[in-house]
Amino acid sequence: MTSRRIVFAVFPGFQLLDLAGPNEVFVQAARVTARAGKGTDVVIDTVAATPGPVVSSGGLAVSPTLTTGEVTGPVDTLVAVGGGGVHQACQDAAFVDWFARTSRRARRTASVCSGTFLLGAAGLLDGRRVVTHWSKCERLAALYPGVAVDRDPIFVRDGDLWTSAGVTAGIDLALAMVEADDGPEVSRAVARQLVMFVQRPGGQAQFSAQLAAQRPERQSLRDVLDWIADHLAGDLSVPALAARAGMSERHFTRVFRAETGRTPGAYVESARVEAARRLLESTATTVEAVARACGYGTRETLQRSFKRAVQVTPGEYRRRFAPHSALLSAPPAAAR
Repeated sequence: MTSRRIVFAVFPGFQLLDLAGPNEVFVQAARVTARAGKGTDVVIDTVAATPGPVVSSGGLAVSPTLTTGEVTGPVDTLVAVGGGGVHQACQDAAFVDWFARTSRRARRTASVCSGTFLLGAAGLLDGRRVVTHWSKCERLAALYPGVAVDRDPIFVRDGDLWTSAGVTAGIDLALAMVEADDGPEVSRAVARQLVMFVQRPGGQAQFSAQLAAQRPERQSLRDVLDWIADHLAGDLSVPALAARAGMSERHFTRVFRAETGRTPGAYVESARVEAARRLLESTATTVEAVARACGYGTRETLQRSFKRAVQVTPGEYRRRFAPHSALLSAPPAAAR
C-alpha cells in the first residue's frame, strides 16, 4: 500500500472551511480507494506554529496534530489555508521559513483562498500563475508584481503549485488533486458522497452571471433573470424580455440597468458566455452544438462573442480547462 501525507498549515484567524472542506475530500477519497481494493494510506496532519488549540476566524478551534518543529519525513501535499489571520501569519518569520522549507520537499504545494499570501511570503509565487479570493486579487498583484494573478478561475494549477479562489473553491481544488492522483471515477464518487451539485473544473468563473449582477428588488425582474438562465437558446431580445416583465421596452431597459447594474444585452451576453464555458469544460459536444444550445446560432457568432469576453477561442479554452474525463462524456440533452 502506498502512503500519502497531507499537511495543512493553520494559524490563528484561519478560515475553518478552508481546512475542513479539502480535508474531508481527502478522507473520502481514501475510503473510496480502500473499498476498491487499491487503497492509499493517507495521513493528514494539521500543523501550527505553537502547541494548543488554534482559533478560527469564526470562533471554533482545532487542535493541531503537530507543531512546525515536529514535522519530519516526506510530505506529499502541503496546503496553506486562508482566513483573516493570514497576513499576521506572514509576519511570523519562523512559520514562513518552515513553510518554504517544507514546500521544497513536498511533491506539491497548494493554497486555499487567501492562503496564497503565505505562499507569496515564502517566496513560492515568482513567475507563477495563481488565483486567490476575488476580493484579494488586487492586493496580491500589488504585493507580488512578478506573479501572474488570474482573477477569474476557481482554481489554477501551475506545475506543482496549486492555488484556489475563495472558501468552497478549496473543495474543487482538492477534488482536482484526487482526480490527478486516483482518476476521475474516484473524484466523482467523492463528489457524490459529499452531495455536491457539480464538480467544477478550474476554469469556471468565480461568479455566475446572476451572482455578478445586483439582485433586483422587483419580482418581475427576478423572474426575467430566471427565465434567461433557463432559455438561453430562445429569444432574449429587449422586446421579448420587456413583454415577459410586463413593461414597455424603454421602461424595462431603464429599470433593468438601475436594478442589476447592467444593460439587458450585457447581462444576456454574460449568461450565454458562462453557459458556453460550462459546456466546453464538462462535455465533448461540438462547438457548433454549444453555439446552438447557448443561443448564438452559429459557431462564428460564438467565436466572436467568446473571444471578446474570455480572450481565447472556444477551442483554446476547452484545451486549457476541460479535464480529460470531460472529453469522454456525452453532451447534455440541451446541446444535442
